[in-house]
Amino acid sequence: MTPVVTDRVNPDTDASTGSAAGPAGPAEPRHRVVVVKFGGNAMVDAGLQRLFAQDVVELWHAGFHPVVVHGGGPQISAMLDRLGLESHFEAGLRVTTAEAMDVVRMVLSGRVQREVVGQINAHGPFAVGMTGEDAHTLTAVRRPAYVDGRPVDIGLVGDIVDVNPGMMRALLEQGHIPVVSPVARGDDGQVYNVNADLAASALAVALGAERLVMLTDVAGLYADWPHSTEVIRHLTADALDELLPGLASGMLPKMEGCLRAVRGGVQRAQVLDGRVPHAVLRAVLDEDGPGTTVVAGDTVTAAGATRPAPARTTA
Repeated sequence: MTPVVTDRVNPDTDASTGSAAGPAGPAEPRHRVVVVKFGGNAMVDAGLQRLFAQDVVELWHAGFHPVVVHGGGPQISAMLDRLGLESHFEAGLRVTTAEAMDVVRMVLSGRVQREVVGQINAHGPFAVGMTGEDAHTLTAVRRPAYVDGRPVDIGLVGDIVDVNPGMMRALLEQGHIPVVSPVARGDDGQVYNVNADLAASALAVALGAERLVMLTDVAGLYADWPHSTEVIRHLTADALDELLPGLASGMLPKMEGCLRAVRGGVQRAQVLDGRVPHAVLRAVLDEDGPGTTVVAGDTVTAAGATRPAPARTTA
């Protein structure tokens, strides 16, 4: 499902104008938005959290406009267990009851987001926390899911159908770094748990981002898991589309998000190991960076990648 974009970043707007509320915009080059999905073990390791925040601020100083979309699966699972609420996954997505939704909302926007904002703001007044509910940034409908061709009920899990990045655009123009919790409201007033990978993808398209970077706990998309740990370095959208039905549930939302992003105009989407120090900085600044890179067409920059043979992969 392709979200409707009701507003876009204006590339002709000078992002260097500061305000009393935040720092002046980064130095040249302007208007290079990079959306980073922060998740995996990098979120629960204090050292990696600090390095991630440092990378994000370094990107800002290098002239990029970072936007962070965070997950929080381990923290949500821990709180659900603590409260005695059942938690399980179908089709790679958390089954979210009304009771679980209250916990998801509380943990993501009340704890995880605050931690990420605090880590980034240790370097200066950069980060501003928000959720997809704020200013109708993300609008969702209930997401259907299928396992082996049969429909399954995954509860209050949403698929984004509309993106209004006006508030985020204003924050970027003021030199801030938005930190977004993947919670969205529907037109019916229902609040939905949105997969952070897909939320990051939708925001990247709406903002006209140059790059989408997904952090995970593996080195990238494996060519022949579990028989080999060889990583597919480069992949076109068409090749990924062929692979998608055979992916394991853990990697499926990430690669679906990458596919949606590059088909929506993002120049490249990357999946990489967030456990590696400074992975984000390397991915953005190095044209032949780590992990798996997805692009729309057959040409993959200077790295000279060709379309690999279809292969079953997993996370």
